[in-house]
Amino acid sequence: MMKTTKKHSPFISLGLFLLISASRAEIFTSIGQMTDLIYTEKELVQSLKEYIQAEESKLAAVKSWASKLDRLTRMSTSDPEGYLAHPVNAYKLVKRLNTEWSDLESLVLQNPSDGFIANMSVHRQYFPDEEDEKGAAKALMRLQDTYKLDSESFSKGKLPDPSHQRAGGNLHYFEKLLQKELRESERAKPNPSEERPIQLGTYDRPLDYLPERETYEALCRGEGIKLTPARRSRLFCRYNDGNRNPRLLLAPMKQEDEWDNPHIVRFLDTLSDAEIEKIKELAKPRLARATVRDPKTGVLTVAQYRISKSAWLEGDVDPVIARVNQRIEDITGLSVATAELLQVANYGVGGQYEPHFDFSRRPFDSVFRTDGNRLATYLNYMSDVEAGGATVFPDFGAAILPRKGTAVFWYNLFRSGEGDYRTRHAACPVLVGSKWVSNKWFHERGQEFRRPCGLTEVD
Repeated sequence: MMKTTKKHSPFISLGLFLLISASRAEIFTSIGQMTDLIYTEKELVQSLKEYIQAEESKLAAVKSWASKLDRLTRMSTSDPEGYLAHPVNAYKLVKRLNTEWSDLESLVLQNPSDGFIANMSVHRQYFPDEEDEKGAAKALMRLQDTYKLDSESFSKGKLPDPSHQRAGGNLHYFEKLLQKELRESERAKPNPSEERPIQLGTYDRPLDYLPERETYEALCRGEGIKLTPARRSRLFCRYNDGNRNPRLLLAPMKQEDEWDNPHIVRFLDTLSDAEIEKIKELAKPRLARATVRDPKTGVLTVAQYRISKSAWLEGDVDPVIARVNQRIEDITGLSVATAELLQVANYGVGGQYEPHFDFSRRPFDSVFRTDGNRLATYLNYMSDVEAGGATVFPDFGAAILPRKGTAVFWYNLFRSGEGDYRTRHAACPVLVGSKWVSNKWFHERGQEFRRPCGLTEVD
């Protein structure tokens, strides 16, 4: 008798654990968690192949029975009495009808699909749901809208040439990939079960609340950046030893100016590949839909203008996190004692965070009552992004591209404690790639001697 067995690879076991740990819905909001679906689908394909093989083996056995019985019945029906005159033939007929036909019945009734169906049932509860499908479709339309993509080309997978240093290589890669897919589709025979063309429908953007919508989206496309030659001449590279911090004296941090006023700097080689992978490993099972604070009620809630998942990592969860926190303190010269936990974010399909302030404009906000407002933002880029995903500042026209292993830093408050409204910024939708970041928000308390107050708003 044939039976099928289910095989679970280590990848699938890990994937199931991570999917169980996360919410079932809103899978599309994190590329990191969507990768688990790739391994899930791979196992289902293997299970399907095993089912097909079992069906083929069953059919081959039934065919063998049919051939054997066909020969016997042709011989027996040609001369029934003469056939049964031989006692051995008579015995074999009785034996066949009593035993062998029962065995054949069991073989025919056996269902090799049981293993495949059971496998499907196990995984189905972790599949994306209708809300995920709708969310992903809206994300595609948002990308088409933000980056002004041609509908027909976009639906066929053709993407524009991104405007940064990796553009040429990426474009060549995607062109080759697209050509391969087109060749394979031409070779394939028409099959009614094949996928239909993507139908995105029409994108009805909700009533807009962003006064800088056009500026924001133009910066995301690499347009309208206001870094003039005069301003560029005021940008420098330097080594940062953290005001002679012992840990940076022998290996100072490389620092680049990204913008002159307000001053935004980028630090290079802030995280190693091993540290990045460890942070992602720790964050992945903790990822949950990122929230924002409702400006009217102060309650945390999900919003369509923030499409990502995030996790908060305690300093003692792993030595790597403690080491990274210490490094951030050394580089910035600010105390992490009153800073928020390290927040790790992974952006999903069309993942974005529309223009917002990191500091609170609500002086009565209980979240900041003890340690003060968010003084500064330190943002680690933990992946390169093939296209899209820039950090943009619509007020003064800056666009900062993700570069794996680097970090950008800026102050959200003036020395007077007043918010610097120029620091309103956004994470542009990710067009191609998976964007991982982690950030540390510094608060006012504990920085009194590290960043003294000024006498005027702009000191």
